[in-house]
Amino acid sequence: MSKNTSLSRRTALKGLAAGLVAGPGFVRYAQAQASAPIRIGFQAHRTGIGAAYGRWYERTTSAAVKAINAAGGIGGRPIEIVVEDDGTDPARGAEVVAKFASQHKVDLVYGTLFSHVVAGSAPTAGELKIPYYVVSEGYHIASGKMNRWCLQPGITDVRAQVTSVAPWIAGNLGKKVTMIFPDYAFGYDHRDYLPAALEKAGANVVAKIAIPPTESSFTRYFPQIPADTEVLYHVMVGPAVLTFVKELGEFYGSGGPQLFGFIDSLEAVDINSPGLEFLNGSHFWEGSPRYAQANDSEAQKAYRAAVGIDDNGASVNDAKDISTAAHMFGCWETLYVIKQAMEAAGYRGPEDRQKLVEATEAITTVAEGPEHPQGDKVFDGRIHQVFGHQNISKLEGGRLNVVHRTSIEDGRYEPEADYTTQSF
Repeated sequence: MSKNTSLSRRTALKGLAAGLVAGPGFVRYAQAQASAPIRIGFQAHRTGIGAAYGRWYERTTSAAVKAINAAGGIGGRPIEIVVEDDGTDPARGAEVVAKFASQHKVDLVYGTLFSHVVAGSAPTAGELKIPYYVVSEGYHIASGKMNRWCLQPGITDVRAQVTSVAPWIAGNLGKKVTMIFPDYAFGYDHRDYLPAALEKAGANVVAKIAIPPTESSFTRYFPQIPADTEVLYHVMVGPAVLTFVKELGEFYGSGGPQLFGFIDSLEAVDINSPGLEFLNGSHFWEGSPRYAQANDSEAQKAYRAAVGIDDNGASVNDAKDISTAAHMFGCWETLYVIKQAMEAAGYRGPEDRQKLVEATEAITTVAEGPEHPQGDKVFDGRIHQVFGHQNISKLEGGRLNVVHRTSIEDGRYEPEADYTTQSF
């Protein structure tokens, strides 16, 4: 026993001496660690049905990182983005999250948009205990069905969006609504939460038509629209959206119900494309307006310049390259939330991932400004979801003009979960 103790003391003294000799080296090592990049794994939809979004999500991410790094980074450390393509596929998404954690050794994972990919990837993030910041819109995180490692602090969810626009639809367009939506999780959020919001506003849904997201032609679905429909509510996504709206126009001609679409049906699509003339006078939901508005803030103008879109929402380098402006702002704002939470948590490395999640949960409000150009917001740490303003725009004169902006309270709902009660 005494022999072991003696050896232990000698070992400790040698270690202390070595430490004293190597002290400056340890200081340099600590300094190097403190200035090492924050590595963020960007789960990108470079291919698959989300490729158009993925392209602009990546551009917006690059612009935000450039701005953050130019201003000193996060706690004095630069951001380094590591990109992996998930193919807009749930199974591949889970593989990408695992690769980020085990191979790339990133600090966190960020960026996912399509809700079925989020749902497929989130369990892996939970198992590996790596923060997963998504820039989606689905109600999947706010519902409490994910895990404590999953957060959506930079863009509002569908439930809040439809809750806030439903009263305007009922009060301005009509009382009998037919819904056309994609047949997967994102579409189901519209299906599940719009009807109740409309009923509360005195309207009702007379038909719900789900369409597979891989469909390339839509004419066979249109006869299912009831003849007494006053408002056709459409929200489609993917590479065939232009076909969808063109075929809808051919089906109705110059008549038909009032149209209210989520801009998802036309994200990355030139709204002045031949065949879309029938959309003139119709209305769209937009998270952030595609077209520059007369009352744009200086922060909004600076953001648009930074991400490289002109007054029409197209790339400044190519007028035919239309942005996904209604969604991509969420990348910019989420990265700034990550910066805010990391600095509040005193984040040093993966050992502080839990502190990072807790610091994000502690956020309550974010102010409109350069970091949040879309507008001020409220964050509910219990459900890991942010609430903000929505825009209703009218297509007139070849451009989308905002005619109504909702309040934050218009989209609030009672939380059905509380992640903060879950263990890590």
